[in-house]
Amino acid sequence: MSRRLPVIGILGGGQLARMLALAATPLGVRCSVVDGSADACAGQIAPLRVADWRDLASMEQFAAAVDVVTFDFENVPAATAEWLRQRVPVYPSPEALAVAQDRVSEKALFRDIGLDTPAFAAVSTRAELDAAVARIGVPSILKTRRLGYDGKGQFRLRSGADVDAAWAALCAQATPHGLVLEAFVPFTRELSVIAVRGRDGGFRAWPLTQNWHHEGILALSFAPALVSAELAATALEKAQALAEKLDYVGVFALELFEHEGRLLGNEMAPRVHNSGHWTIEGAATSQFENHVRAVLGLPLGATALRAPSLMFNWIGVLPEPVAGALA
Repeated sequence: MSRRLPVIGILGGGQLARMLALAATPLGVRCSVVDGSADACAGQIAPLRVADWRDLASMEQFAAAVDVVTFDFENVPAATAEWLRQRVPVYPSPEALAVAQDRVSEKALFRDIGLDTPAFAAVSTRAELDAAVARIGVPSILKTRRLGYDGKGQFRLRSGADVDAAWAALCAQATPHGLVLEAFVPFTRELSVIAVRGRDGGFRAWPLTQNWHHEGILALSFAPALVSAELAATALEKAQALAEKLDYVGVFALELFEHEGRLLGNEMAPRVHNSGHWTIEGAATSQFENHVRAVLGLPLGATALRAPSLMFNWIGVLPEPVAGALA
């Protein structure tokens, strides 16, 4: 008698969904992807449904065809994730997704688990921005509270003379979503913990990763990070506390700054993460395989380092003649 293979539904069809689908296949697991673009690259690997995530009729059909839902992009509407959870398990939870979508909620969570953050202030009006700059000082960074990633939705204030320009650049986001002013941190290192928590509460983390960014986009990652054993242990401890606080299921990244010998929380990503790509060849189990295992309730794989690993994040651009031929 044949047994139907489990199906993971993925909201988002980008490179991360593609790599999840590739990791799922050797486990006898299928993936189904929903994305707004017919060109979503995960569609080359898994069945692709082209639909808006807010199209509930399409989401109803999607939910009926999968066993569990996850996502490869944190800006999936939390309301859609909650609506789907009434029909099929969703991991990570809509609550975890909602926290990660709001920079102020995220920083409040970090402080709740004993992880310091740069000084920050919520801003929704020009008067609040002026007050925040007076309190936090410059240099500082004005950011959108929501929908910012890879350096988007940010304006760096180097002096008080930049306040007008910062407000002009981002004020359109102040009313619908709000802004946040953060103190600029002259950090020693950028670090990330890539970790996974299973449906049974089991927790594993890969060795701490050190990252370098260029123009707001990850350029290079190295594991294990060149930090003390004590600092690495503290980073993993905070990641586990975060996972427990959120009752998290799946892989996530906790991004950190090392500043004057201590750790500051920067942000979290409720999904597999670019700074964890090295785990594909560099660890006993990749972040992608362990995310598949976690959301299906399978035993988690070992996260031990195979060898020190270096990852370059090269972003390709098609030459004009090739791009034109493919259009």
